[in-house]
Amino acid sequence: MHFIKHLRNLHVRSIFEKKYVLSQACCLQTGVSQNTKPKKYKYPSVYDPYGSRPAPSEKVNQLAEQIITLTAEERAQIGPALREILKHPKLEKISTEGLDLGAAAAGTNTQAEEKKEEKTAFDVKLEKFDATSKLKVIKEVRALTSLGLKEAKELVEKAPVVLKQGLTKEEAEGIIEKIKAAGGAAIME
Repeated sequence: MHFIKHLRNLHVRSIFEKKYVLSQACCLQTGVSQNTKPKKYKYPSVYDPYGSRPAPSEKVNQLAEQIITLTAEERAQIGPALREILKHPKLEKISTEGLDLGAAAAGTNTQAEEKKEEKTAFDVKLEKFDATSKLKVIKEVRALTSLGLKEAKELVEKAPVVLKQGLTKEEAEGIIEKIKAAGGAAIME
């Protein structure tokens, strides 16, 4: 009975748990004993990870002085000239396809892609019309868009306005010619 009281007072259970956790942590680490402390390395006051380098030769110093005296355009030509003489491969641009570069870079990338792609769908926009030929233009717009007379009149009066979207180049040119013949001015976008 005395023995049990002493065990409770010593908190054997908590001590056992601490040692058990420590031994588990040490078992997971390879080559580490429980009594070793990590080594602390002291770096020299001037740390050079690449070691000491020899001083440049007189020839290299002269070359550096000559490069300093060149203009910016001449310095820009040094790299390509050396690449050609030493027969190094040409530098190629790294593809950023699939990378998220943020809003600014994404905007410039999409603009470049839009310029490269040929446009396949065109829109016809009514720019203006002669007041004397307003009725002819309304009739032509009504025939092209299959709108009612009132809707076609409102559409023509809102000029400049897009009449049709997603047309092929030939269809768009045909519509533009018909509107010009009626007395209006249309463009292809």
